[in-house]
Parts: sequence; C-alpha cells; structure tokens
Amino acid sequence: GGAGFPTGLKWSFMPKDKVTDPRPSFLVINADESEPGTCKDREIMRSEPHKLIEGSLISGLAMRARACYIYVRGEFYLEAMEMEKAIDEAYKHGFLGKDACGTGQPFDIYVHRGAGAYIC
Repeated sequence: GGAGFPTGLKWSFMPKDKVTDPRPSFLVINADESEPGTCKDREIMRSEPHKLIEGSLISGLAMRARACYIYVRGEFYLEAMEMEKAIDEAYKHGFLGKDACGTGQPFDIYVHRGAGAYIC
C-alpha cells in the first residue's frame, strides 16, 4: 500500500458509483525508489515490466480508473524504456486501450519520467 496504510484502505476512498460521482478516476504509481530500503521498482521495470502492467490493469479496473500514470525516476532511463516497450506490446495485443482486455472499459498506461529529484 505504501504511505504506511493498506492498499484496501486507499481503494476505499475511490468513488463507488459513476452515476452519482461521474468524475474520472486514475491510478498513480510511484516508481521513484527514493525512500530508504526500497529496491524493488527498478528490478520489476527492468526484468518483468509485464507484471507491473498486469497489476495496473487489475488494480485500475477494480477501482474503475480510466488510466494509470507511472512516475519513473529520471535516472531509470533503461527501466522507463523497458516499460514503454512493454506498454506498446500490451496495446498491440489489446490488453490496453478503449476495450482493455475485452472488458468494454477503457484503460491506458502512461510513463512519466522525473527530472532526477524526488518532487518534480
């Protein structure tokens, strides 16, 4: 979950009904790894980017999000390139886009590169 409390609790803050609350929802992933002891994001993006895409799809669709934004630390150039390559493959196979995984729901993933500082 990050920030010291469980993922489920965070998800409980999301709008439950798109009819009564039509605002768009988004999933944001912080892949900066700037906190002490965090050493997982880089390896996942470098070696298994499709796992991050799959997790984003499951999480995003469960939360009724229409898109996911992945913030990648500026120094993680190769990792960002691997993510973008994997995202392109996911679009090509129909896992992302206007009808993500055949669900009838749109879901897009965007990579945003930082400028080398924690807050950019």
